[in-house]
Amino acid sequence: MNLFRYFHDEILAALGRLTDAGALPSGLDTSRVTAEPPRETSHGDVATNAAMVLSKPAGIKPRDLAEKLAAELRSHPAVVAAEIAGPGFINLRLSDSFWAERLGDVLREGVGYGESDIGHSLRVNVEYVSANPTGPMHVGHARGAVVGDALASLLSKAGHDVAREYYINDAGAQVDVLARSVHLRYREALGEEIGPIPEGLYPGEYLKPSGEDLARQHGNRFQTAPESEWLPLFRDYAVTAMMGMIKSDLAALGVRHDVFISERGLVEAGKVSAAEEFLLGKDLIYQGVLEPPKGKLPEDWEPRPQTLFRATQFGDDVDRPLKKSDGSWTYFASDIAYHLDKYRRGFNVMIDVWGADHGGYVKRMQAAVAAMTGGHGALDVKLCQMVNLLKGGEPYKMSKRAGTFVTLRDLVDAVGRDVVRFIMLTRKNDAHLDFDLDKVLEQSRDNPVFYVQYAHARCFSVMRHAAELWPEIDPLTLVPEPVILGRLTDPAELGLIRALAGWPRVVESAAEAHEPHRIAFYLYDLAAAFHGLWNKGKDDARLRFLIEGDRDLSIARLGLLRAVTLVIASGLGIIGVEPMEEMR
Repeated sequence: MNLFRYFHDEILAALGRLTDAGALPSGLDTSRVTAEPPRETSHGDVATNAAMVLSKPAGIKPRDLAEKLAAELRSHPAVVAAEIAGPGFINLRLSDSFWAERLGDVLREGVGYGESDIGHSLRVNVEYVSANPTGPMHVGHARGAVVGDALASLLSKAGHDVAREYYINDAGAQVDVLARSVHLRYREALGEEIGPIPEGLYPGEYLKPSGEDLARQHGNRFQTAPESEWLPLFRDYAVTAMMGMIKSDLAALGVRHDVFISERGLVEAGKVSAAEEFLLGKDLIYQGVLEPPKGKLPEDWEPRPQTLFRATQFGDDVDRPLKKSDGSWTYFASDIAYHLDKYRRGFNVMIDVWGADHGGYVKRMQAAVAAMTGGHGALDVKLCQMVNLLKGGEPYKMSKRAGTFVTLRDLVDAVGRDVVRFIMLTRKNDAHLDFDLDKVLEQSRDNPVFYVQYAHARCFSVMRHAAELWPEIDPLTLVPEPVILGRLTDPAELGLIRALAGWPRVVESAAEAHEPHRIAFYLYDLAAAFHGLWNKGKDDARLRFLIEGDRDLSIARLGLLRAVTLVIASGLGIIGVEPMEEMR
């Protein structure tokens, strides 16, 4: 139950009753009416702007309308106070029994608490990582992998039908460079002295096994053969080998895609040509000459006729070429065909997770999707900023295995999958992220993944102790009666219940915004509320979770602890992190 959606409906119902009674005119547009948490918790539990947004069309002063609505809302059984603030906001305070009922919801629904149907099974395609198959994943890829994977899980929890997809960029010049790089390692495996890696080829020892395997398979057959004889074979082998490495690296991070789509496959199936014909039929392609790029001097620019897509008709800054000077397709043409293919596979909603260096590419792809789908398809691009790898606050290099960058596997091996996944969501995707190898292993409040997992483990330690005191009680299946849960009256206890009851809203709002980092933020705040209650119990024996002389109160508090573990486990499940029952 999203309590704010519930009270939004109750506020609309109250407005309807006022309309029926003649206190408000009929036909008011209530689309801007909200029910949300107040800016400050001291103001109440639910705030609404209804009087503010409806006063003008109703012809009633905001505070006068607020008085009418507040009087109506005070009759709600869960409302103990409806207070008017400022020019006409209404703040609702809810009863302790209402919060006890919400705690019962958590215990009954388990880790499924917070699941929503707002997605209405809408099919959503989340494409993420999609790195060129030219080498191992690097730290920047790790961030996009986590953001995309967590977003897919979040959308699934909110009721969407989600496909996780990887687009293999295997049709461009970079895979020919890869093939030449593997051929060099092949010659090396045959005993040839190759010297320094020539500029323009991929360095790094990760290509050595491919060269050695090809040497075992083919001997010296291709050592001195012309490139035309070995390039296609070496290219196909290398792409397959690199994709195997990439999938292995992603699996180490707990990332698995449902679908892999090959760019080369799209080209060979004629889907790029078909997309061109589709656009041509809609008069969205023409032969033209582009203006010189910004910053180019006229003498540096060679104007020539090109096949151009009318991107400016759909919000882009300039029209975009679909073919290169040699007549081959641009990356953009292939990407248009790929997104049309997604749409024809039934995905009206497409989410692409890209590196920040692709920021200039967003408008043209959104223009292309609008054109190809007649405005029925939507593309949301999430740009992931750089990850700065630090150790003790200083820039840090971990490995030379990849030649020029730190690999995803190196990072996972150094700190563990759970740490990598959680830390990658401690900033919004479009903000730079500092990943300090020392800090992420600290056992302190400053390490968010530890702080959240420790809260979960602390709850389990109390529940294990409770099982020793009262063997007949199973804290893992406990659903105390409302009257027992009503024993939870301390402000810190009620504050923790409010935080738990806010979880469904967090899931829905994060899913609607396509922002999985909100889950990590929420979990940290929930852990802080729990640790705060724990610390109060250390100072005041009456607030300890287990009171041997008061079994019912202890049962109520065990229910609260169990609810904390369920919501933490639910949130960590979205992020892809294991909830710890004991800290190791």
